[in-house]
Amino acid sequence: MTLNADLNASLTDAAHIVHVFAADDLFVSAGANHGDGLGERETLCAGDIYELDSSARLLPLALARPGVSRTAARWQKIAAGSPIGAPGDPVVLSGRLVFMAPDGQKADLLLLRCHSGGLSGPAALYVLPLSPLVPRTEYMLLTAEPAPQDLRLADLLCLSFHRGTRVMRADGTSVPVETLRPGERLLTRDHGAQVLRWIGTTTLRARGSFAPVVVPAGTLGNEGELVVGPHQRLFLYQRDRLPGQRKSELLIQARHLVDDEKVYVREGGYAEYFSLVFDRHEIIYAEGIPVESLMVNDATLAAMPAPLRAEVESHLPGLVQEPHFGETAGEALIPALQSRLRPAQRPRLRVIRSRA
Repeated sequence: MTLNADLNASLTDAAHIVHVFAADDLFVSAGANHGDGLGERETLCAGDIYELDSSARLLPLALARPGVSRTAARWQKIAAGSPIGAPGDPVVLSGRLVFMAPDGQKADLLLLRCHSGGLSGPAALYVLPLSPLVPRTEYMLLTAEPAPQDLRLADLLCLSFHRGTRVMRADGTSVPVETLRPGERLLTRDHGAQVLRWIGTTTLRARGSFAPVVVPAGTLGNEGELVVGPHQRLFLYQRDRLPGQRKSELLIQARHLVDDEKVYVREGGYAEYFSLVFDRHEIIYAEGIPVESLMVNDATLAAMPAPLRAEVESHLPGLVQEPHFGETAGEALIPALQSRLRPAQRPRLRVIRSRA
């Protein structure tokens, strides 16, 4: 049995589980706070260089069901059975940190304070990475901001298709994602027409890791503007494999396509996202190009808010999906993939502009 399965079996009131590093696992290798571990937001210095300790391991933190008011989102209670903390101890979302890796990619982290015995008790610091962190890599701290006021940790799950994104049905017509209903049949790349089982939705302030990525029409052969969450994966077929690429089929997160020239992040206002669930983890078509559906497994079920998890489990009892056979584009493949994609983008975009 996996760690997540063991943990899930021991929890009775957990709304969701997040995986965190101890704050000390990130240390300053160069800068004003040289030698120190990551501390409270007010003590951090922009420009300091951080590294992740090579022995660092992600730890599961189980959180109890939050209150119904979004104003209570800044703190939640630890659930019984959590490996971190004691049942009922408060967890405060205290900051959002943005780092930059040597290749220019940004990494977002949420700073959590786990108090012992109540909000006035001593606190241990943890970081929830919203972007992958790699040991022996230098990350420069760009900003240390207050935590988003209206964020629930459980809201991090359903960041897939932005409202207005057109998804292809089995008959070949494309409709805005918000008009879809469970029971409709959508076209999938590998299994033809498949029944849509469930739709998840969440609305967040469009900032940082919650701001949508915009892929303008024509950039990847997409028929219209594709707007997705930064961690939503797009499907790419590479007949000529890159060095180190094991399969021709690649899944790459939208954020890795951002170059601020053709593909960009759109911040400001609110973003409403929709996620689609099928019997299997599928590749579907959004704005005419292949993208993944939400994969349901122990980890994603554990991360869902309790009401949504209960809804999925009631409609899809026992559903645990295997990931699509496509290879995930890891950190080592991304620079070469970006350089391969960009030359192909420019001619298409110039043709589109010349027709205007």
